[in-house]
Amino acid sequence: MNVFEALNSRHTVRAYLPDPVDEKVIVDIMAAATRTPSWANTQPWEIFVTAGERLERLRSAVLTAFREGEPPGQDMPRPETWPPLLERRMRELGQQRFEALGIGRGEEDARRAQSEMGIAFFGAPAVAFLCMDKTLTAWSVFDLGMLAQSIMLAAAEHCLGTAVAFAFVAYPQLIRAELGVPENLSVVIGIALGKEDEDHVQNSYRSPRRPVTEVVRTAGFSPGQSSL
Repeated sequence: MNVFEALNSRHTVRAYLPDPVDEKVIVDIMAAATRTPSWANTQPWEIFVTAGERLERLRSAVLTAFREGEPPGQDMPRPETWPPLLERRMRELGQQRFEALGIGRGEEDARRAQSEMGIAFFGAPAVAFLCMDKTLTAWSVFDLGMLAQSIMLAAAEHCLGTAVAFAFVAYPQLIRAELGVPENLSVVIGIALGKEDEDHVQNSYRSPRRPVTEVVRTAGFSPGQSSL
């Protein structure tokens, strides 16, 4: 698989086969991904990957917290508002996903079940948590974003599906307790990894992308060079 194939085939996997992921494969993925560039080679990331009984204990703990109504307390707070156009895309994504799953507007139990799946890492057999020192700024979050993409592309090379989600780090105190993440680190984002259940309805939906002609502006190229 080349890079273009990986970029075009990668999608958010929300249902996984129970097959365990070999630790060596995880190490190979992370070794490749940590070639990611960072500001002045600061390499601000610390990565905690869990599977097996440790992951199942964590999964149970976060589900219990969610079901008991404990409010999420992510280390990196989400934006309180979004620009209107971005807000619209988010709403359209949710609507289209629910339609693909056959979940109607008033089916609150089914919608809550979807939230529980996200909180519980979509049932993935392995989850990586990307962390950084709490004193760092948005510039280092940018570096972690690049690292996350590198992890997902390297996972695709190993025929593993992935999902990156803010919901995975809703309860960082539980992640710290189970995985020994030091208090000086922010738990920034989580990435689920595993074999995709290709027959599951959860994986039937693909989110749309804006056309490149709407996103990219070019300037200074010779006449006839642009293919946009």
